[in-house]
Amino acid sequence: MELFRLTIAEALRLLLNKEISNQELLKAVFDRIKNIDSKINAYVTITEEEAFNRLNKVSKTSGIPIAIKDNLCTKGIKTTCSSKILGNFIPPYESTVTQKLINSEYIFTGKTNLDEFAMGSSTENSGFFPTKNPWDTSRVPGGSSGGSAAAVASGMCIAALGSDTGGSIRQPAAFCGVVGLKPTYGRVSRFGLIAFASSLDQIGPITKNVEDCAILMNILSGHDINDSTCANIDVPDYTANLKNGVKGLTIGIPKEYFIEGIDKETLDAVKKAINILSEMGAEVIPISLPHTEYSIAVYYILATSEASSNLARFDGVKYGLRIDGKNLLDMYLNTKAAGFGKEVKRRILLGTYSLSSGYYDAYYKKAQAVRTLIRKDFADAFKKVDVIITPTTPTPAFKIGEKVADPLKMYLNDIFTTPVNLAGIPAISIPCGFSKEGLPIGLQIIGRDFDEETLLRTSYTFEHATEHHKRIPSI
Repeated sequence: MELFRLTIAEALRLLLNKEISNQELLKAVFDRIKNIDSKINAYVTITEEEAFNRLNKVSKTSGIPIAIKDNLCTKGIKTTCSSKILGNFIPPYESTVTQKLINSEYIFTGKTNLDEFAMGSSTENSGFFPTKNPWDTSRVPGGSSGGSAAAVASGMCIAALGSDTGGSIRQPAAFCGVVGLKPTYGRVSRFGLIAFASSLDQIGPITKNVEDCAILMNILSGHDINDSTCANIDVPDYTANLKNGVKGLTIGIPKEYFIEGIDKETLDAVKKAINILSEMGAEVIPISLPHTEYSIAVYYILATSEASSNLARFDGVKYGLRIDGKNLLDMYLNTKAAGFGKEVKRRILLGTYSLSSGYYDAYYKKAQAVRTLIRKDFADAFKKVDVIITPTTPTPAFKIGEKVADPLKMYLNDIFTTPVNLAGIPAISIPCGFSKEGLPIGLQIIGRDFDEETLLRTSYTFEHATEHHKRIPSI
């Protein structure tokens, strides 16, 4: 038995029955990291010594190895956002979600690579090195949570945490053939997440199957007094209704998401998935989300505006990189020039322009107004349907370097994921097929505010009617 292939649910059962030990499980995962991470580059920091030390303090029936995206603060463990400007930063506190995992006796395997400050769709914008897709190492794993998705897909952890600002959990999950959930905005605390765009960012799980996703959501969800945007509402047991099926559910298919330019194999796989759910008792109806076409433009105005404000704090004064200069302004300029990568600088410039005097009303204010219309589109649709189904991405994983020279082409890769963040609603990506080249294809299921239960139930039903989630990369 390859222990690193286990799911959370399988590992917990084997630990409870004393068929394996948590020492064996953790060793298997770290051996896997040593054997293949040089080919994938999923990790920025590997915490083997800390992991085994912590394992000695947990019960024998716990100790699931989990990877953490490197924009989540971990006390005493380097947290870099894959940026040179935070290359030596060690947080003095724990993020809420990582503290919840510690309280539940999970063990951290390390911090995973990402596009610098979560700005990107391929993990090629990391300030250190690109991560590669385990299904084909000449291709990207997606981004920004590419390191987390690649680590899960290749067995270098049992599960992982990511963050999603415009698709950064769902898109890499689709590219790497795993499950990725972006919860409702406010369902999971953002305390300790180093911000990219505060009104869009959300932390969520990346797992090998839907049941594991539900298990982690039970741990991660809930009110937090340290995060004023975290909703104070009851959290259900997400594992309780997974097996209740889709009979009686109404699925909406938005015409705006089935457009020219989608890869034919992706389109065929998604349509086949819709047919399977229909055959299992769900009603499928066409719907319209008319303001979808504006979502990319709105997203990149709002996200870059918030980024320009959030990243102003990285100035070389209190923490992180400092490049001295002749005076204070010179130090600021030197530090930011050396510390930030090209994509981060591009987005800071775009955001500062949108917020500047004379352009605020034309860009930022108008984008906020259209964001309201996008949210209203979803609210109107959910009066008629229970979930909405779309492709997660227009194509399977693309080649490393293929879109680096054309930022707009890269941005358009998020065309199906950004509307969800703008509306603040939950969405999940699950495997629904493979291309002729053996690359995973993702199915996106979108739900109502705080109705992750229905998303997980729909996903679980589809997953158990197919075999896609059981395929693993040969690396």
